[in-house]
Amino acid sequence: MEEKRLTSVSGYVFILIGLVCFGLAPFTLRYAPILSGFLAILGIFILKGIIVIYPNEGIAATFFGDYVGTIKETGLRWVNPLYSKTRISLRARNLNGQQLKVNDKMGNPIEIAAVVVWQVADTAKALFDVDNYANFVQIQSEAAVRFLASSHAYDNMEDEHENVTLRDNTGQINKFLEQELDERLGQAGVRVMEARISHLAYAPEIAGAMLQRQQATAVVSARKQIVEGAVGMVEMALARLAEKDVVQLDEERKAAMVSNLLVVLCGEKAVSPVVNAGTLYN
Repeated sequence: MEEKRLTSVSGYVFILIGLVCFGLAPFTLRYAPILSGFLAILGIFILKGIIVIYPNEGIAATFFGDYVGTIKETGLRWVNPLYSKTRISLRARNLNGQQLKVNDKMGNPIEIAAVVVWQVADTAKALFDVDNYANFVQIQSEAAVRFLASSHAYDNMEDEHENVTLRDNTGQINKFLEQELDERLGQAGVRVMEARISHLAYAPEIAGAMLQRQQATAVVSARKQIVEGAVGMVEMALARLAEKDVVQLDEERKAAMVSNLLVVLCGEKAVSPVVNAGTLYN
């Protein structure tokens, strides 16, 4: 089913004609009752075809079950009174999807929700190809969100080779969601204007464990950076001592110095120095 444009004419002229028919009917009743009845019926027939169309609204017309076309001209219009007319809004609408609990690509339960901005682009498909286009949009949007969540990992903590994740690549994820919705809702004559993930989180039963895992990962990353910096500082200290010829250190004293510097630089708390009054060997 494809949408067809149905032309209509201005309704002001037909209002005038209908009123004239009603006005002439009483005057002709005494001399020509048949003509008077015809004028009254004609006036009713003409006025029945008057319709008012508001901005961003369409009226789909059918004639004894056959789709004739859709009228989109605004204002006071007149169409064939025998047409059956169905109003349909062409305005943009928001669909605030409910939170869904699904498993991501790695099998972790997550909570996800999306906001979809959509509007009817083809009135014929919306009215005649699906049973209830608004309900169709809601159900298919939930199905698209579930498919998207199960096709990508929440993050790359488990799958380091994952290029697109739900948490880190929101721009690409939103584009994928729009494409998926366009394919699903195209058969209902609906155009997706925007689709965005509005809520994303781990499910409560694993949120605590995942938080600990993220904290552990952050601690390991921080300690790794601290150790790399400490090793660099120890190398620089040994190089400067050798360059200035401040002191001659054998391998054992170098090892002791490296150990002390690493303890000082890598420790989480302030180090209390211990003064050795003797030598390294006493």
